[in-house]
Amino acid sequence: MRDLSVAVQDSLFDHAERRQLSGGAWIDVRAGWLDDAEQARTLFDELLEAIPWRAERRRMYERVLDVPRLLSFHDLTRETVPHQGLKQLRRRLNDIYAGELGEPFTSAGLCLYRDGNDSVAWHGDTIGRSSTEDTMVAIVSLGASRTFALRPRGGGQSLRIQHGHGDLLVMGGSCQRTWEHAIPKTSKPTGPRISIQFRPRDVR
Repeated sequence: MRDLSVAVQDSLFDHAERRQLSGGAWIDVRAGWLDDAEQARTLFDELLEAIPWRAERRRMYERVLDVPRLLSFHDLTRETVPHQGLKQLRRRLNDIYAGELGEPFTSAGLCLYRDGNDSVAWHGDTIGRSSTEDTMVAIVSLGASRTFALRPRGGGQSLRIQHGHGDLLVMGGSCQRTWEHAIPKTSKPTGPRISIQFRPRDVR
């Protein structure tokens, strides 16, 4: 018999509809949100070249370590963006979500996962207003498919979703406060992936 948790996780990605999580959190998963595969591939290639990627070092586990991915952050309302595709994606997301959110997405944070060794540890986006308020974080994935993992803070059943090329995942409600998410390392051969995270004002 198929494992029930796997069946549930597959169904999350097979439908473009909202799934309620515990504690007032929810996710929208829209597979193939960028339905023009060639255009999405072109966007990936152009972002790879145009974005001013930077490496960072942070204090983690009582040591200063290299952040295992490359980063770039852009305020889409105040600066000249390195690629107009970011503003186009923001406009499309605002058309869908800004009414419910009560405000627009204003920033784009980008991560470049160069291979399976690059990752992001368990965390919630709780810098700024999201530490006390419900909000949304919309993530567009380009390039190689990677596992997007979510788990309730304090323990409970986790979800593991394959976030593929052109897919959209939106975390809403209390998700940043009551759940954590991660991109785990993988030993399987995998190509580069760009994650674009759209957030409203004062949410990181």
